[in-house]
Amino acid sequence: MTHAQLVEKAVHWLRRYRCGVVLSEQACVSGEMPDAIGWKRACHSVIVECKVTRSDFLADRAKPFRLKPDQGVGCERFYLVPAALVRPDELPVGWGLLEYRSGGIETAHPSAKNLRSATGFRYEMNLLLASLRRVEVRVEPQSITEFLKWKNRMAEYNRGTLPEGIASAEEERNVFLEPEAM
Repeated sequence: MTHAQLVEKAVHWLRRYRCGVVLSEQACVSGEMPDAIGWKRACHSVIVECKVTRSDFLADRAKPFRLKPDQGVGCERFYLVPAALVRPDELPVGWGLLEYRSGGIETAHPSAKNLRSATGFRYEMNLLLASLRRVEVRVEPQSITEFLKWKNRMAEYNRGTLPEGIASAEEERNVFLEPEAM
């Protein structure tokens, strides 16, 4: 199993974990580049760091945002490793462990759900904004606002017809636009 293959598995796992927005290998100003990060309702973020070797897992401990966890991103934080590579007692405080075995991912140890600090939230915003800027550069000469408007992206890219399995703007569910439950 390669690192790239494990990252792909992490992205799929985050989608099954109900993350509506998922990015992989995108950097933020802190220097952190999560292998995969996703967001659920209420801006709840989940990161997955993929490690294919023990030496890579052990080296990860020396990263500045691991030494100062309040500088890291992710309300929930997981390592995804091949089965039996890491023991739960070797994890940083609060981190969860996902193991890849028999073609699937199993939760070997859950993550705490409140690991992100205000600083981590700002770094996540930076990651999202930097990623959105990369999209904006690629859709020029349109503005990103015009690109994101449903009628424009469907008309331009699909000659006015919706691709199979895609809902219309009126039917499109976007949990990030729904009010939070109190």
